[in-house]
Amino acid sequence: MRLSLLRGMITFAVAAVGVFLADATAQATTENDPVAHGTVTVQVAKLTHAQATARLRAAGITWSSSGNCSDRDNATCTSFDQVNLTTIQGAETLKRASGCALNITGGTETGHASGTYSHWNGYKLDFGKSTCLTNYIHNTFTSIGGGKWQSGAGNIYFDESSHWDVTFYNCGGC
Repeated sequence: MRLSLLRGMITFAVAAVGVFLADATAQATTENDPVAHGTVTVQVAKLTHAQATARLRAAGITWSSSGNCSDRDNATCTSFDQVNLTTIQGAETLKRASGCALNITGGTETGHASGTYSHWNGYKLDFGKSTCLTNYIHNTFTSIGGGKWQSGAGNIYFDESSHWDVTFYNCGGC
């Protein structure tokens, strides 16, 4: 009798967890702008340009644009509108870890290559080249060929000759 009662309690608990997970998945997939990874949906926190620049300024990170503007729809601007929070946190981590002066020359504005992990989708930033930054990347991260280095956190640093194109999959240990 105790065994059948125990089986019944386990069956109920498993069913309750299944309903909870199904409900949570349904709610997560109805949110704005989810990024799907297999069967799990991950919600990405987005920032406005003002929110991102406030964080960058506080971290001592500068930014510039050839057009001296921040319009997301203008390729000569540097915009942070709709940048991922983890991307900005990744830049903050890079600044702290490297001790280098960082200047961002590309954000979420139009004009970059498309794709899931793109500038437009908030995953990438371009950094102006400096000896300090280049030495830090070469001496700290692993070369994976083709002008690319990978951090221990999995972020990719791509030497595009005039700048570093960085894909932040996460905040790099923030």
